[in-house]
Amino acid sequence: VQLQACGGGLVEAGGSLRLSCAASGRTFSSYAVGWFRQGPGKEREFVATISWSGGSTAYADSVKGRFTISRDNAKNTVYLQTNSLKAEDTAVYYCAAGSLLGTNSRMYDYWGQGTLVTVSS
Repeated sequence: VQLQACGGGLVEAGGSLRLSCAASGRTFSSYAVGWFRQGPGKEREFVATISWSGGSTAYADSVKGRFTISRDNAKNTVYLQTNSLKAEDTAVYYCAAGSLLGTNSRMYDYWGQGTLVTVSS
């Protein structure tokens, strides 16, 4: 499975962006997909994840109520809608695919290249 994240950019605080994670490979619909992020000088952290069917999701407390993860298996794409963005959301956002739903980055086998989100205050 190959993943490519896009949709990042520069946005003012309070604004929104929709990130996309496009995948190649016929088995994409059998994988859980997670979003992680790494801010300047910070370690990579979990943001959100969605099961292969889309029936289960989980979010980091810091984004709960502001971010929404979804997927369209017919399009081999997972989305992360980010609303009410804050300066502390500034980071490179990565999508990753794995066999199990989880919040630990070690559970994911395939990673995209990342897309930069910059939130100006």
